[in-house]
Amino acid sequence: MTSNASLDVFDLSFAYGKKRALDNVSFSVENGCFTALLGPNGAGKTTLYALITQLFESRQGGIKICGFDLKSQRKEALTRLGVVFQQPTLDLDLSVTQNLHYFASLHGLSASEANKRISRELERLDMLERKDEQVRSLNGGHRRRVEIVRALLHEPQLLLLDEPTVGLDVPTRRDIVNHIHALCQEKGIAALWATHLIDEVQLDDAVIVLHQGAIKAKGLGREIVEQAQTSDLASAYEIFTRRAS
Repeated sequence: MTSNASLDVFDLSFAYGKKRALDNVSFSVENGCFTALLGPNGAGKTTLYALITQLFESRQGGIKICGFDLKSQRKEALTRLGVVFQQPTLDLDLSVTQNLHYFASLHGLSASEANKRISRELERLDMLERKDEQVRSLNGGHRRRVEIVRALLHEPQLLLLDEPTVGLDVPTRRDIVNHIHALCQEKGIAALWATHLIDEVQLDDAVIVLHQGAIKAKGLGREIVEQAQTSDLASAYEIFTRRAS
């Protein structure tokens, strides 16, 4: 564990019956850092996120969010967390603003404060002109932007994103990745970005390679390349996941 971490995961294991989904996983996400959790489908990424968000609970290992233990200080930990799940969770029949105001009210924000934050975050993502549109009318990329705005309304210190760009076109994926990087750099938010898409990961990003429930490599992207003794991150990723198969 580190004192400068927004997220500490230590000795974390989880099983579905006899099937082990996570095996003694330990890592940290530093304050203000974009960290890519890179792994193929079935690697355990979604299970890990379910444990961090308390959808599941593990008796093996522990999790701290901004120094708060998730088991003994659950409320303090979770209030510092913003989440974009893999499956869309917006109400399609409500407008963008209605969806966001509902979430803001759950966090106890006043209407005036919610309006200010909603406008600010929608503008950052070039979505302000769509604030009164019904979510059902938006394309997949615009819906994802709304979910990112929603996750930021209570000003979390840690942002979890689980395969947030699946099904989106390359320019849209690039824009969203760049936006999250900018949030980390400009606002000091830490982000854990789960993906199986190599082109979403930069050589200067912190990277965790997860495969078959275990961490196979971690470090900066360029360090992962050096560890694999190869020329690029895509080749390194293939080597680490193939070795574990």
